[in-house]
Amino acid sequence: MADTAALAPAKVNLFLHVGPLEAHGYHPLASLVAFADVGDRLAVTPAEALSLTVTGPFGEGLAAEADNLVLRAVRALGEAAGIAEPALALTLDKRLPIAAGLGGGSSDAGAALKLARDTLGLSLDDDALAEIAARIGADGPMCLHTRAAWAGGRGDRLRFEPALPPLPALLVNPGVPSPTGAVYGAYDAGPPADADFPPPPVDWSPSVVVGWLARQRNDLEAPAVALSPSIGEALVTVRKLPGVRLTRMSGSGATVFALFDDLTRARAAGERLGILRPEWWTAVATLR
Repeated sequence: MADTAALAPAKVNLFLHVGPLEAHGYHPLASLVAFADVGDRLAVTPAEALSLTVTGPFGEGLAAEADNLVLRAVRALGEAAGIAEPALALTLDKRLPIAAGLGGGSSDAGAALKLARDTLGLSLDDDALAEIAARIGADGPMCLHTRAAWAGGRGDRLRFEPALPPLPALLVNPGVPSPTGAVYGAYDAGPPADADFPPPPVDWSPSVVVGWLARQRNDLEAPAVALSPSIGEALVTVRKLPGVRLTRMSGSGATVFALFDDLTRARAAGERLGILRPEWWTAVATLR
């Protein structure tokens, strides 16, 4: 029996190296991407017509969008399968902040594609779904596969990395949106960096990986902080929490992640931050 509900996990860029804008209008990227065990939830059931209901703590920001990524993905799946309008009722429990640098919309679309395929009984494998997801967005394929991967090109050239160990983490969002277009615009106004892939860690033990990550960077962090000082405040505040091994912004922001030696320390830091800044969104997670 096909699953009728699935997690659409948060995507975290453990590092993000960005090159200068190219003639085709995109920036070349180099990143190591992991996925958290927290995210949005998506459910699907057969129905008389295609529909989407949005609930959850961050659902209000999407409720008015009649043509969001979930609906676009399912319609594109129907087109690929020769179905004019997939007759499915989808419910999105939006638990991740919007415009948060966590790939929420693309992850929602990826989960929708898999659930819709299974519910409709279509004979399309994940690679075929990834091709559909790529038409929705550059990070569509990675958010369809939800596996740790080196990502190049526009983020669509993937090499999976099974050696990445589980990384205990705290995700923190200061409650401000960080629109991707504006952040890239601010990046373009400064000196360009390189979309370079560093040599991998000498081994994949957690402590070595964290030390190796500390030598990498997120090239969008400085322009995002310049546009939204609250992100800088979050970075400084999280960095001071006990037990933090590494703090960095994910994607184009505004979410910040901190890595710890274990989940016990991550939970303790989350509880402390909840007292210091109760208005911020936080989630303890394992990145895989």
